[in-house]
This record gives sequence, structure tokens and C-alpha cells, in this order.
Amino acid sequence: MNAFRKLVCRRELSGGSRGRAVVSSRGGHGALSTAMHAHYRAFSTATRRHTVMHAWVIDKYGDNSVLRFTKNASFPIIDYPNEVIVKVHAAGLNPIDINMRGGYGAATLKMKRDPLNIKRTDSEFPLILGRDVSGVIMECGLDVSYFKPGDEVWAAVPPWKQGSLAEFVVLSANEVSHKPKSLSHVEAACMPYVASTAWSVLVNTGGLNKDNCAKKRILILGGSGGVGTFAIQLLKSWGAHVTVTCSQNAEHLVRGIGADDVVDYTARPVEKTLKSLENFDLILDSIGGETESWALSLLKPWCGAKYVTLVTPFLRNTDQLGLADGMMRSGVTIATKALKHLTKGVHYRWGFFAPSGSALDEICELVDAGKVTNSTVVNPLCHSESSCLLNVFFFVGFEEERLQLMKSFSGRYNGDF
Repeated sequence: MNAFRKLVCRRELSGGSRGRAVVSSRGGHGALSTAMHAHYRAFSTATRRHTVMHAWVIDKYGDNSVLRFTKNASFPIIDYPNEVIVKVHAAGLNPIDINMRGGYGAATLKMKRDPLNIKRTDSEFPLILGRDVSGVIMECGLDVSYFKPGDEVWAAVPPWKQGSLAEFVVLSANEVSHKPKSLSHVEAACMPYVASTAWSVLVNTGGLNKDNCAKKRILILGGSGGVGTFAIQLLKSWGAHVTVTCSQNAEHLVRGIGADDVVDYTARPVEKTLKSLENFDLILDSIGGETESWALSLLKPWCGAKYVTLVTPFLRNTDQLGLADGMMRSGVTIATKALKHLTKGVHYRWGFFAPSGSALDEICELVDAGKVTNSTVVNPLCHSESSCLLNVFFFVGFEEERLQLMKSFSGRYNGDF
């Protein structure tokens, strides 16, 4: 399926550089109006035009009070022929949404949304949050042949795009995948963002895959969260030996999904316990802070071993110092640390979320084969208090659910993913 997707998406990617179509619905413009209409029709096959939709939006950064429900949010449009519009059946919140509500990453994400300042606006508002989506394809750009209207799909919405807490969301076809047949929409909406993050960290940054992972020793620091629980299952399906740190309350969860060794960080100094074990080929750190000062000593030296952390100062630097200075400081920080540890025979890396429909294709196969399961059980429109869960799931479009949605924004998180 991946080979077919790559063949199909080659044409889709080529359409990403085309300009925005301009549509005029006014009469009296003759050939010019007809030509502009034809230019617009080259991007999409839809015959019906929507103008507004229901959505949860924020008009400024702040606490829960900035969140509001509207029936007049702008309907997403297809700007490029490789895009699709998805009708949302279920959506998910992640820690990054909670931080974005307060302005976290605003400088970088604003630049990413409009790098050439084409829109010529100083505001990203109203902003729609929500990073996970499961739904049905409603409309396809003309260069999209891998999907068709009516297909059930899931996707991780990049933080620089309008989110899934709405009736519809527009995405690149290369960010979307067919939904696992074994999952409902609500179940499917719990996975894409954490799964894409784990895949990006382990495969893109860590260099692991199903062909080279067998018998490798992997340590996951903070393995009971969304990224951690997915990473455990993915690594076990590839034959790795997985050690996890978590609290005693989460030990049953992580052992149930395949963790070989579990270290309770509340019972004893976790550093001493881990040093008594055999060294590791890769460490995935979702905790950060002081762990970085001792974790790299647990890697196998001069064997290509890697330490990858999800807790980085990149977005915080750009928020505090501006884009240029923030990126400069981040570059100096990562380069300094990478060189420092390289002299000791280990590799230091930062890990980030990366949207990938092809990765979700592979994950879909693992889910339908029963090798990866949904380790979180959440009722729609309810907020889970479990510290093991990164996501909150609900159906959108109902104003009376404001209380449940507000509750879901009650936490804080310091990571970049």
C-alpha cells in the first residue's frame, strides 16, 4: 500500500506550489469572471459551496475563558489541488493544544502558517485548536487520486494549521490516511498525533525500523503517556527489548502492552536502578529536566547509540527572543550538546512531531493486525483524570458541551510535541 501511495502522492506533491485561486461570484464580468471560475474549479470537484460552520475557537491567547463556540466560523477551502476537506466525526485534544491556547509557540507557528506574508495580516485569530481527527472525506482537490469522497480517514493536524475542533478541516492528502477498519471514529481519534510523534522520533530521528530493531535495547523515560504507550507497542512489534520508567499506578498499563522491564521512579532513585541494567541502544526521553544530566551515560558508547528528547527549548526560545534570535540560540544549544556527547561516543538529538500520511498507513496496518491497540479508553465528551492519557476525545459541534470541553483544558504541559 505504501508503494502505491508514494506513486500517487508524487503528483499530489507537485501541486503544492500553485497559487491561491480567486473566485468571483458577481455577474457582469464576462470572460474574466468565467476564466477565474474555471481556475478555481481546477482545484476541486465540489458542486456545493459552504461558507460557515460550527467550531470552537479562541480570539486571543489566555486561559479557559478565551474559548468560545461559534456557528459562524469560516468554512475551510481547498487552496491547492493536493488538499482534501474532512468532515469531522471525532476530534482529540493534546497537551500542545493546551499550551497553544496560552500562546505557546505563537511566533514560530505564525511564521509557519504564512512564511511569505501573503495573507498580510498580523493576526492568526480566530484560531481553531485540536490535533487529532477521524472523519470522512467530503471533498478532494483534482490532483488527489488516493482518496475519494466518502472514505473514512484519520490524521494528525499540524499545529500550524486550523485544528479539528470544528465540523470540517482541510489537510494535505499527504497528511491523511485511511482509518483502521477495526476502530470506531472515537477510538481512531486517540492515536494520530501521538502515533505520528512517536514514529517521527523513533524512525526519522532515531533511525529505527522493523528491519533493524530486533533485540535492540530501548529505554523510554516517562513511558505511560500517549507517545510512550504507542512507542512501547511499536517497538515490541519490531522485536525490541523495551525498558520503561513510570509510576507504580501505571506499571500494570505498560506491562500489559508489552514493556519488558518497568522501573518505578516513585519507589527508589531511578538513576541508580537503571545504571544496574545493561546499557541501551536508544533512549526516548519525554520527561526532560534533570534526566538529561545522567541519562546519556546509560547508552552504549561508540555503537551509534542515540538519546532523543521530546522536551526542547525551541518554541520557548522563539517566543521569548523572537524568531531570529530564538532560532540562533536553539541552534547553538543543540550543536553544543551534540558535539559534547559525540566526544563520548553517543548521539544527542531533539525529536519533534512530523505529519505523515504514509506513516499512518503503516500504523493502520499494525492496528488492524492487532499489533498495536488503543491503550486509552475514553468516553466521548468526558474528561479523563488519568495521568496516563494525553488525549481527550469528543464529538464537536454541540454548544451544550462547553463544560466538558473547558474541563479538558485544565492541565499544563511543557513539551514541544
